[in-house]
Amino acid sequence: MKKSRLASLLRKIRVDAGLTQVQVAERLREPQSYVSKYESGEQRLDLIEIEEVCKAVGIPLRDFIERYLES
Repeated sequence: MKKSRLASLLRKIRVDAGLTQVQVAERLREPQSYVSKYESGEQRLDLIEIEEVCKAVGIPLRDFIERYLES
């Protein structure tokens, strides 16, 4: 359950930023499949990777964590 919650929030912050998976992947210097895999819950991210995703979509890690705790 928690994994899907995290994956859903990662997708939501990207969509809220008006970015495609390809655009986020380019900012992360990763293939689009990397974004697809973590958004589907197929791949787990550590805290440093989550922080990089947050930077790529333009939100502070603190905001992401607060949103996760509220969901």
